[in-house]
Amino acid sequence: MYYLIKESLTPCGPEDIRNAAVQFVAVLTGEEWRERRDSFDMVIDMDMDTVHPTDTKAVVNLDSLTGTLSIPDRGQIGGERRNFAFALDERGVILVDDSGYAAWLVREIGRTKKWRLPGLERFLYDLLELTIAGDLTLLEETEHRLNRIEEAILSGEAESSPPELNDIRGDLLDLKLHYGQLIDLSQELEENENGFFREENLRYFHMFTERVIRLRETVTGQREYTTQLRELVQTQLDVRQNRIMTILTVITSIFMPLSLIAGWYGMNFRYMPELEWRYAYPALTVLCVVIVIVCILWFKRKKWL
Repeated sequence: MYYLIKESLTPCGPEDIRNAAVQFVAVLTGEEWRERRDSFDMVIDMDMDTVHPTDTKAVVNLDSLTGTLSIPDRGQIGGERRNFAFALDERGVILVDDSGYAAWLVREIGRTKKWRLPGLERFLYDLLELTIAGDLTLLEETEHRLNRIEEAILSGEAESSPPELNDIRGDLLDLKLHYGQLIDLSQELEENENGFFREENLRYFHMFTERVIRLRETVTGQREYTTQLRELVQTQLDVRQNRIMTILTVITSIFMPLSLIAGWYGMNFRYMPELEWRYAYPALTVLCVVIVIVCILWFKRKKWL
């Protein structure tokens, strides 16, 4: 797939990009790149990782800029990533991808974008923007999920740390690392070490960097929120245990004097006049009831019940 960067991406053939007056975009498979790389006349100091790229980065070569993008699948952030490599110079950019993801991105840009001031910088900006297009909505949904978990914890429905909370925390960590790599990539482009980009268009990379920084700050805040929720779960458990201990302490305190009376009259001394008294049992029963009532009233006054 070959395109010329005009008012919109214009499909063309490989022969059209050699002497074109405008910059180009090429989307190749790994095999096509290995077969045709010499025809692009890009001076690349090291081989690009076109087979299994694992992170997002940019590498400055003698007369080119190469790198890889590793994009988390927003439907399953911790799962398999969408990866592709790229190489560019002042004439255009080549995307190397066997999965079809890069081709889809370029088709979407060709279908939805028209530019008043077309250029390689604007295409790269739109390409990077498309990789994070739904992230703000995703983070808003994550915020709502965390709010629901908090409500469940406060209402006592969560007996322990919810598994969903751990999943969210892991996804946020992956996104935070990804955004950090995107910021590094965008800043490398903005640095424009080889002078491939026009100075007036470097603002596109600065805009993208600022947007990703805001997304990373949001993710950082939500990760702190998950930490607070885990602490809240532990606090709720501690409060519940304290209540149980308070109840057990109250019950023990009520039965202590009763146990004392039972022990006292269970000693079986020979001369205990109460044992011969006709009303000893009812009197002792009334005494025990009075003790229980007094203890309960006392505990309620102290707000232990």
